[in-house]
Amino acid sequence: MSAAELETSLAVKKMATEISFGLKGTSIFLVGINCSMKTNVGKVLADALRYYYFDSDSVVEEASGGESSATSFLERDEKGFRESETEVLKQLSSMGRLVVCAGDGAVQSPQNLSYLRYGISVWIDVPLDLLADEMVGAQVPSASDQSMSQSDPFQEALEGLTKRYMAVSGGYGTADATASLLKVTTKLGYDDFKSVTPEDMAIEAMTEIEKLTRVKKMIEAAAKPF
Repeated sequence: MSAAELETSLAVKKMATEISFGLKGTSIFLVGINCSMKTNVGKVLADALRYYYFDSDSVVEEASGGESSATSFLERDEKGFRESETEVLKQLSSMGRLVVCAGDGAVQSPQNLSYLRYGISVWIDVPLDLLADEMVGAQVPSASDQSMSQSDPFQEALEGLTKRYMAVSGGYGTADATASLLKVTTKLGYDDFKSVTPEDMAIEAMTEIEKLTRVKKMIEAAAKPF
C-alpha cells in the first residue's frame, strides 16, 4: 500500500468513526445506475462502518434462481419481478446496520421509495460516458458479432444508458444526499474521472451523511421544550 493509499484508508476510517454515533445503526441505501464504482463504494462503507453489505438486485436474482432465471422472470412477468424487488426492499428496510446497493427498481415506485426512507439514501452519481466505457469494456463480443456490427458499441451503450437515466433520474433526485464523481474529481484536483477511488467517493458520501445527521440533531434539539 502506497503512502497516498494509506492516508486515504485512514481518512475513511476516521470519517466512519465520526459519523457512527450520529447514524445510530441507520441503514444506508445507495442508488444510481449500477456500476463497479457504486458496488465498491458500498463495500468500502460497509467495511468502514462495520455494517453488512447487500446488493438488492443480487438478492432478487438469488430468489429467482440466478441471474439468467431473473432475466427470464423479468421478461416473462415484469409485474411479478417488480413485486419481488419491492418485497426485498421491504425486508431490507426493516433491518439496521446495512449498506444496500439498490437497483433501479428502488426508485421507480412510491412504495419502494418509501422503504428507502427507513434509512439514508445516497445517490452515487457517475457520468454516463464513464458508465458506457465500463459497459463496453465488460462486453466480450464474438468474431462474428464484430464482423456483422457496423455500429459504435460506445455510442450504443451511451444511448441506452441515457434513455435509462431519463426514466429514473427523478427517483435518484429524491435521495437524501448525493456523492458526485464529477464534484469529487474537481475537489481533489484530478484531471481524470478514473483517478477517483471508491475510498474517495466513500469519504464524500460520509461527509454528506454527516451533514444530514448534524441537521437532524439540531432540529431535535430545537424541538425540545425549555
